[in-house]
Amino acid sequence: MKVKTSKDNLSKGIQVVHNVVSTKATLPILSNMLIETRSQGLKMNTTDLDIGISCEIPVDILEEGAITIPAKRFSDIVRELPPGDILINTRKNNQIDIEGLRCRFKLIGLPKEEFPKFPEFKDKEVVRINQDLLQEMIRMTQFAVSHEEARYVLNGILMEISGRTIRLVATDGRRLAKIEKQLKTAVKNDVSVIIPIKAVQEIYRNLQEEGTVAFITGTNQVLFDIEGTMIATRIIEGEFPNYHQVIPESVSPKIKVNTEFLLSAIRRANLLSTVDFQAIKIEVFPNKLVVSKTTPDIGESREEVPIQYGGKELIVGFNPHFLIDVLKNIDAEEIELELLGPDKAGVIRMKDYLYLALPMLL
Repeated sequence: MKVKTSKDNLSKGIQVVHNVVSTKATLPILSNMLIETRSQGLKMNTTDLDIGISCEIPVDILEEGAITIPAKRFSDIVRELPPGDILINTRKNNQIDIEGLRCRFKLIGLPKEEFPKFPEFKDKEVVRINQDLLQEMIRMTQFAVSHEEARYVLNGILMEISGRTIRLVATDGRRLAKIEKQLKTAVKNDVSVIIPIKAVQEIYRNLQEEGTVAFITGTNQVLFDIEGTMIATRIIEGEFPNYHQVIPESVSPKIKVNTEFLLSAIRRANLLSTVDFQAIKIEVFPNKLVVSKTTPDIGESREEVPIQYGGKELIVGFNPHFLIDVLKNIDAEEIELELLGPDKAGVIRMKDYLYLALPMLL
């Protein structure tokens, strides 16, 4: 194989695929990146056996071929090369020459045959999703995913598609985020899969504000084709909790509050939080909400936030991060909070979005 391309093109390709490469891979080949010539350019591919990512970059193909190359070492070399064209040339015994302006590197790779094959999704239904729509859906749910290994089924986002409705749901058992949107075209077959959070983050990282994503489901894998960047991932096997059971009926009166005012007040109260004393206190009165925090041996804070509310007074405690995570992602200037008391979940309910968080003891 012999190809020539610019440092910028090579860097962009590496940036797309390098994240899934493990430096502690049990199989040496998983620390490598597969590069192979295609009619349209150079295909770059990495995998950790759970997630595979591939993309193509434009190159001048002087000689066709394929090789796998140590991903991190290759990335480091390309990053430090001077601007300009880079020539990649494979020689005998899986040796790779990397030539830049006035410098040359030699690396030892592994043959293409040892690299795991990228999964195929032939004759499967393709679901097209606007990139900006999927981007918003992931942004509004991914923070609620559980990172506890013991709760494996909660280590991802549930994606459900039925008719024209697409829904993402995430929960860690103490909070839940759910968002629903409408597709332009209805699907023939309903979809219900749990996508691991690592794959979700890679998908989110590659999404743009324009264009579409082609989504395809296989037997135990799914594929996201983001304008030529392919992300294939195993799905999480298991049954996602019945989230319908924990979503309460809408209640009145609601607490109408400025999103930024509430977020800022909670962030300031959180400055006094510790691992042992996390909960902040929220006191609700007619026309004002008080956010306060008292931490033994550290100090206390108190802040009033104007609201519109005509219900009874109440006090409730929350993990501040559960509120900060959602409020910083909400675009609306105002939100409506549903609070019922110290032992009931707090709910933010919007047109196509719902978020609930369980309270904490004060």
